[in-house]
Amino acid sequence: MSAIISVDRLRLFINRLRERLWVKPLAICVLSIANVFVAKLADETDLARFVPAISADSLESLLSIMASSMLVIATFAVGSMVSAYASASKTATPRAFRLVIADDVSQNALSTFVGAFIFSVVALTAVKNDYFEPAGLFTLFVLMAAVFSIVILTFLRWVDRIARLGRLGMTIDVVEKATAAALKRRRDAPSLQGVAKQSQDVFGQAVFATTVGYVQHVDIAALHACAEKAQGHIVVTALPGTFAAPGRALAFVSDSPGGQPAIDREQVIDSFLIGDDRTFQEDPRFGLVVLSEIAGRALSPAVNDPGTAIDVIGTLVRLFVLWNDPGAKKEDEASKYDRVAVPELALPDLFDDAFTAIARDGAGAVEVAVRLQKALLSLAMIGDAAMRDAAGYHGRLALARAEKALDLPEDVVTVRAVAALVQSAAAEEPGQDMVRQLV
Repeated sequence: MSAIISVDRLRLFINRLRERLWVKPLAICVLSIANVFVAKLADETDLARFVPAISADSLESLLSIMASSMLVIATFAVGSMVSAYASASKTATPRAFRLVIADDVSQNALSTFVGAFIFSVVALTAVKNDYFEPAGLFTLFVLMAAVFSIVILTFLRWVDRIARLGRLGMTIDVVEKATAAALKRRRDAPSLQGVAKQSQDVFGQAVFATTVGYVQHVDIAALHACAEKAQGHIVVTALPGTFAAPGRALAFVSDSPGGQPAIDREQVIDSFLIGDDRTFQEDPRFGLVVLSEIAGRALSPAVNDPGTAIDVIGTLVRLFVLWNDPGAKKEDEASKYDRVAVPELALPDLFDDAFTAIARDGAGAVEVAVRLQKALLSLAMIGDAAMRDAAGYHGRLALARAEKALDLPEDVVTVRAVAALVQSAAAEEPGQDMVRQLV
């Protein structure tokens, strides 16, 4: 059991490290220093008999050029990345900053430039102090050529990336990718490998949070270990994304009536990782909220960009189709952690996160109101009963908002016509005849 817990925590720790800009540069710097000393190992072989002699003066000149140029490029890279991060926060939403800063291409580029600078400085110092013999000098020359080639290829790739990094379209794509990954994980394990919580009623003693923040991770394996040790049961009531406070119950525990030791409440609390912010990895609803925020900012009078809102609506439709994928693999009925009950995500809550703000902010733009109704129509025709109900409910709300916000009667008629199709599709499962009629 401890191995399972450690793997789960390790995955979360790795995801957090990807959001730290200093991790990859530090690792590459250590590797660069190691490469310089690896070249010294060649002096202990007979390599000098088979390779051409490399002048130490020529190496010093090349390494000096590399050191000076890499420092300039690294400084330029940092400035460009900071500008891109600021642009992402201003044009999209500050909540997307974590995803933009975790961009692998930019982190790899910065790591390569800094690593090449460290490599050249350390190698130059070693060469000037006659640290290498002929074999070592040749090996160092080969390593320097390899580093220089990597720098050129990385720079060309990074220039293309930095031109788009922080742009609104790319930010939407990054948020969509993170949200899709979170939705897939939750779709395949709706109750996080625990048993599904069947009703709203909970029994047992409440375990409250001791800190204020958002639940970022729930260690179901650790909760199961606590419950199994005490032969009891635990009902989780705070999923990732829940705002936790000392008055908010994280879970309810039921001890065994057979005289077993009580469930350790402190271990239950420690199984909930609580932080200052919501995260994308295990909180699919947060991704939907961020996409909705991007659309809301685009619809503000200061920006007035309904095209971006329409783009986000299309993105949301793709995500809900992914969530409802009939071919998706669901977790087995015999759950892995049968002593822990976990509530599943409610589809109406997902629709609220995605469409409520867009319907409110875009009610006065006929193109957005029509596109929203068409998106809900597409979701209503998927064939899932819960999806039809949610689409019909939000279609009615969006229509009511549009009727109050639109001034031109012709615009209202246009929105009503599409909204009527949504309600027709939501009223019953669409067959071939209804599909032809709606088309």
